[in-house]
Amino acid sequence: QVHLVESGGGLAQPGGSLRISCVATGSISGINAMGWYRQAPDKKREYVAGITRGGSVNYADSVKGRFTISKDNGGVDVVYLQMDSLEPADTGVYYCNTRPVYGPTWYRTLAVPDFDSWGRGTQVTVSS
Repeated sequence: QVHLVESGGGLAQPGGSLRISCVATGSISGINAMGWYRQAPDKKREYVAGITRGGSVNYADSVKGRFTISKDNGGVDVVYLQMDSLEPADTGVYYCNTRPVYGPTWYRTLAVPDFDSWGRGTQVTVSS
C-alpha cells in the first residue's frame, strides 16, 4: 500500500505563487506515475497534472502554462507542483495519487480521479 502526504499549501494573492509537495512512502517500488488533483468547495475532484517516472508531463487545460509538475529523483515518490499566476478559481484542496500507467496516452488513465483512497490533501486559497 502507498501512503501519500501532501504539504505546502497556504494563502496566496491572485497572481502569486505557491509550491506544494507530495511524498509517497510504503510500497512505492512499482509506481511509475503520480498525479495532482484538486477539489474546490461544492465541486467534484478534478485532475490537475501528471508526471511519469520517465519525466513525461501532462496538464489540465485550466492550468497549462501556469503550473509546473516536477519530481525529485529517478522515481515519482517525491513530486512537486509549482503554481504561478494563481487565480481565485485555483482555490481548493490539492491531493496527489498514483496508479500504473502505460503507453503514449498514459495521462488518460491518471486523469480519472476514481482512486480507492486519498491522503489528507493540502489547502490552497487564492484571495486578495
